[in-house]
Amino acid sequence: MTKIYNKLVRDRIPEIIEASGAKCNTKILSHEEYIKMIDAKLDEELAEYHADQNIEELADLLELIRAAAIARGYTLEELESVRVEKAKKRGAFNDKIFLIEVEE
Repeated sequence: MTKIYNKLVRDRIPEIIEASGAKCNTKILSHEEYIKMIDAKLDEELAEYHADQNIEELADLLELIRAAAIARGYTLEELESVRVEKAKKRGAFNDKIFLIEVEE
């Protein structure tokens, strides 16, 4: 029986599949394909987080965010710096503020 996946997987997944006695067919993506697949995988993992709301899905999202930043030419230090700067200027999400409306 063959199951088709056609999706980006973590680096050790082929090794894990073969260690279980199964065989898999893979390819190395071009940079453009890789970025497209990272975006698709982010959507997939976000949907899984919404369904399960567990720390494993959050870890998957974090890993993909890191991969997306690097694939787009950013360093993790740059990503963190931008996050910190935005938190300084606009705040974080710690105070649980829900904006209802603004009247002008």
